Formats: sequence, structure tokens, C-alpha cells
Amino acid sequence: MAGVSMAAVASWLPARRWGRAIVSFGLPRGLGTLLTRNPNWAPRWLPACRQKTSLSFLNRPDLPSLAYRKLKGKSPGIIYIPGYLSNMNGTKALAIEEFCKSLGHACIRFDYSGVGKSDGNLQESTVGKWRKDVLSVIDHLAEGPQILVGSSLGGWLMLHAAIARPGKVVALIGIATAVDGLVTQFNQLPVEVKKEIELKGVWTMPTKYNEEGFYHIQYSFIKEAEHHCLLHSPIPVNCPVRLLHGMKDDIIPWHTSIQIADRLISTDVDVILRKHSEHRMKEKADIHLLVCTIDDLIDKLSVVGI
Repeated sequence: MAGVSMAAVASWLPARRWGRAIVSFGLPRGLGTLLTRNPNWAPRWLPACRQKTSLSFLNRPDLPSLAYRKLKGKSPGIIYIPGYLSNMNGTKALAIEEFCKSLGHACIRFDYSGVGKSDGNLQESTVGKWRKDVLSVIDHLAEGPQILVGSSLGGWLMLHAAIARPGKVVALIGIATAVDGLVTQFNQLPVEVKKEIELKGVWTMPTKYNEEGFYHIQYSFIKEAEHHCLLHSPIPVNCPVRLLHGMKDDIIPWHTSIQIADRLISTDVDVILRKHSEHRMKEKADIHLLVCTIDDLIDKLSVVGI
């Protein structure tokens, strides 16, 4: 959703730091207090935050160029990792960037190869290639410690990035985190359906998230994704992790976040469930929770000197 208005974004974002009484730190660190405030309140600082990030490209030898928008600022920076076939102009990505502007923190949003403005052929995309995309952004665009925010499949890639770059990734926020998601869904299909998909080479997967009503997923994509599954063993991530999930999610069951939390070796893991939220978690209350969670982690990291 590229056409999100500034007024709409303003209604989602919590005030922070300008009046410490507004952020009354309780348990955990004021998140409950922030969420009880009126989410329709528009902070007075937003009119000064109308500067736009420009579209840039990360050129990589032998790999597709990645389109991105980078907001310079303080550490820790925030990197938003989109969901399956989503781009950097979604509701959550834009809200996160506006929130980072308000704090003066760095923020990066980008498109996977084969998606949005980035180069590459979608039909040749794999979880492994998109994992490389995320690592390229961390290695070549991000400066200093980073908080990764991953939505759906982006949450799966977020965990892979934290495993691969533990020195740079200092916290994670997953939104309807789809670890092993497509592989699990495929494996739950009847045997005869899986055989038919293997023969055709394409899985025509029903979805309500595009006009056609289907995703056309290459069988080779599913088979390659099997090499990146994480839930079969402990997940070696030690940083703070927050997993947000809607209980009305009909794509990735909220129990998945519980399973991820159980597999993570980190001792600082919270699962936050929203009873009436769906998979995309892009309603006002969902976005409000998201930016409050980012705010909370930034404060937590500042206490330990990151």
C-alpha cells in the first residue's frame, strides 16, 4: 500500500521522549501504558518529518541490484524485511520509517530480488537467494547495530540473518513469523495433491492477498526452502526477540510463534498475541503495537549501552 497518508501514519505512532510522563515504564518497560493511550492521537512533531527517503540501488557483482530506501540516523538502526511478494512500500514499512524519523534513528526498507523495484526474475527466486538479499543489506547498507523487523516470510529470513550476523543484529521483532511456513503448508497437503504439484512443477496456492486469488509457487521453490527450515532443532539466536501474532491469522497459526519461542535459545523472548488481528497485522492497533515494541527495544538496548 504505497498510498498511505501522513495523517494515517500519524494516528498510529506513539509519542516518545518529548514527555517522559507519556511513556510510563511499567511491565514490560511501559508497553502496557503506551497501548492504553488513544491510538488516534496525532503527535505534534509529525509535520516536521515530511522529508522523504530517495530510491537507491545496491549493485552487487553477479547478483541482482536491490532497490532500497535508507534513512540516516542514530543506532540501533531498524531494517524492515517484507513478507512473501510484498515490497518496501507497505503499510508497516512506511509506519516504521516515520517512527524512526521521529526518533532520529536510522531505517532501511528494501525490495527482494525479483520483487518491486529490484532487479531479478521472480520465477528464479528462492528462500536462499532472499536470505542473501537480507545479508547484503546488513553488510553493505546498514551501519552499526540493527533491530530487524520481519513480517511473515520476512520473519523467517530475519532469524537466518540473526544467526549469520550475530555481531550486528541486536534484536528481532517478528510479525506473524512464518518460519518454515510454505514448507509446512505444502507438507500438510494430501499425498495425491503433492504428487500433482510435483508433476506440474507449480503449486497454485489460494490466497486472498492478490486480485487473482492465487499464488503460483514453483515446486522448486518449496524444495529449496526445505534446506532453510529451522523448527526441527534449537534456533541459535541469543538476542532479544519479540513475536507479534494475530489469533485470527488464517495463514500462519499463532501457535507457530509459540513454537519459535520454544526453539530459540535466547532467554529474552516475548510472544504477544492480538485476539482479533489477522495475518498482515496492519490495522491501527496493530501498527501501534509494532512501533511501541520497537520503542521498547530501543530503550532496552540503550540501557545496556548498544
